[in-house]
Amino acid sequence: MRLISATILSAALFGAAHAGTEIELSAEASRPATNDLLRAGVYAEASGGNAAELARRVNQDIAEALKLIRNTPAVAVKSGPQNTYPVYNQEQKLESWRIRSELLLETKDVAALSELLGKLQAQRLALGHLNQLPSPATRAAAEEGATRAAIDAFRARAALIADQFGKPYQIKQLTLRAQGATPPMPRMQAAGAKMSAAPMPIEAGESQVTVSVSGRIELAD
Repeated sequence: MRLISATILSAALFGAAHAGTEIELSAEASRPATNDLLRAGVYAEASGGNAAELARRVNQDIAEALKLIRNTPAVAVKSGPQNTYPVYNQEQKLESWRIRSELLLETKDVAALSELLGKLQAQRLALGHLNQLPSPATRAAAEEGATRAAIDAFRARAALIADQFGKPYQIKQLTLRAQGATPPMPRMQAAGAKMSAAPMPIEAGESQVTVSVSGRIELAD
């Protein structure tokens, strides 16, 4: 999909200190970027009165999960946050403990991650978050295309304005801004819930990368 728009923001006359009329305008263009990079966080969690026993259970769940993950070479893994929380009752007395340990996964293989998440959930781990975004190389390619299109749109608009006044122009100032990101897609599942090992459906989709160009041109007197 291609989206290009250009808008004249304002025109200003600057008097004798300037050689001619200065006009501010902007343009933008967008290009799609495939969300070919997936990042997920899975965690083990347990609550109860015996902190040492809880830690043993959580560590065991994480160790079993690592065995599965290491059998999937396409998925990289590293340890995430590990936290122990005291739980207090209404009288502010210690009532129990909650321990949580997370693993962070990253891959470009949608099918491998889908199958792995199904197995991990069947193993009592929960999915904390799943982010789908363009890889750096994919985003850079989309941003390059959007930049070229935005600059072309800016130049076309500047030329149109100058032509309407019947005067040559020169660019006095130019600013480029790139934006476009896929927000995190949280998918929560209670830890400890029994689930099947069926692959988890994942549709990566696309993100729009937009580049805007704003600047100022001067029409010669």
